[in-house]
Amino acid sequence: MRGDGAKRKEEGGARGYRDLLVWQKAMAWVTSVYRASDAFPRHETYGLTSQLRRSAVSVPSNIAEGWGRGAKGEYRQFLRYARGSLFEAETQVQLAHGLGYFDGDPTLLLDASDEISRMLLGLMRSLRS
Repeated sequence: MRGDGAKRKEEGGARGYRDLLVWQKAMAWVTSVYRASDAFPRHETYGLTSQLRRSAVSVPSNIAEGWGRGAKGEYRQFLRYARGSLFEAETQVQLAHGLGYFDGDPTLLLDASDEISRMLLGLMRSLRS
């Protein structure tokens, strides 16, 4: 699939998953999630902190894995996994906020996840045919 000219056209000429803007934004988002969760209480290290980080890491990981699968159908499925992980992480961000674990307002994290979600939908639509 990597060498497929149609695939490159659909994804804005990307030569690899690292060229995809959605992957780049997802990576920046994961970094923000890690930094924000540093302030969580120690007793959440193996609970909410770990779960939030794992679901956040899953977003760009699934984008990359789907790219490497070699078939449009599989790629779309992994983009759906990425979107599911994104929603899982959003839920955990909201829970952490409700528990008072954030030093500030998590609105920037949630806004960024909304943007990533829209980008994933757009990429999934571009792969239909």
